[in-house]
Amino acid sequence: MDPESLLARWLARQLPVEAGNWLLAQRDRLRAGVAERDFNLAVSWVPRRLGRADLLLDAADLAAAEAARPGWDPRGWSLDQAGRVLLLLAGGGGGADFARRLRGLLATADLAETIAFLRGLPLYPDPDLHRMRAREGVRSAMTPFFEAVAHANPYPAEQFDEPAWNQMVLKALFIGSPLAPIQGLDRRANATLARMLCDYAHERWSAGRPVSPELWRCVGPFADEAARRDLAQALRHGDAAEQAAARAALDAAPLRAAS
Repeated sequence: MDPESLLARWLARQLPVEAGNWLLAQRDRLRAGVAERDFNLAVSWVPRRLGRADLLLDAADLAAAEAARPGWDPRGWSLDQAGRVLLLLAGGGGGADFARRLRGLLATADLAETIAFLRGLPLYPDPDLHRMRAREGVRSAMTPFFEAVAHANPYPAEQFDEPAWNQMVLKALFIGSPLAPIQGLDRRANATLARMLCDYAHERWSAGRPVSPELWRCVGPFADEAARRDLAQALRHGDAAEQAAARAALDAAPLRAAS
């Protein structure tokens, strides 16, 4: 079952009959093709028709999501978010037409709409056409927009080049957003990112500020002698959590060449 069909099934199961019928009618109407104004109007009506309650999913639903689209994690979605993404998938078309429609929706979207459309990134056709929208999301000053792209979302690990990926990870630390929900964090770790993170740790130390224990996770596998010295400092002066993270990073560090 594809993501659109799964969303429709989950929503039909949870919504009152009237709301569910409205949504399916809109899906069929948009799929047949409507004017841009009518499309945008239908999407804007979703929260009033469906409400904003949590989308209720069980383990079988999450397994179905993973089977339909590897990495898709709809935990934490709301009814209106699922409904908006469903209508966009149904009526957005494909290729450049879909990219244009997504760009237009995001240009006028409110906070809730923006989060919904960014969370839907891994489900959209022609994913390479939406990289700019994803990068705009992680560059945003709004933490919810950043996390809609960065957290529980396979899109960045699949589509961002190394500089964009590294900047996203560094920004997460800068704004206090956790790294653990970032998919592909270990797989996309790299030597340049490790150096950037060590430089950031030095900035924090110089300012007398704590360093997130999560920072060292991406340093360990690429730790050179300078990074090892930084890890040693974390072991000496960090709190218990940072010391544990530094030890784990040292365990993951490359073996030193024999002298």
